[in-house]
Amino acid sequence: MNQHQSAPRKTNDGVLFTVIVDSIKHECLIKKEALKQLTALANTDTSIDTIEVFLAFENRISGVARRLVAAGVPNKPLVLTSSTFVSQPHPT
Repeated sequence: MNQHQSAPRKTNDGVLFTVIVDSIKHECLIKKEALKQLTALANTDTSIDTIEVFLAFENRISGVARRLVAAGVPNKPLVLTSSTFVSQPHPT
């Protein structure tokens, strides 16, 4: 089975990306504000391009998106906002 995922794409709102849950592709969007929040939480340069920020935090972002899809959160695309990451533990 082909597990190829589309490359993340920058949009006016943030970054559009896909995750695969139970062999089904799900389109997701992480808002610019959420990306800025992630850079602030990690004490990273906030002037970095949104795609670069997404790639730096891709594992964390995709993991959160997969958990939300698996939990049945019903948006197409699934939208991740700054509030999505408020209670997420920061990796050590």
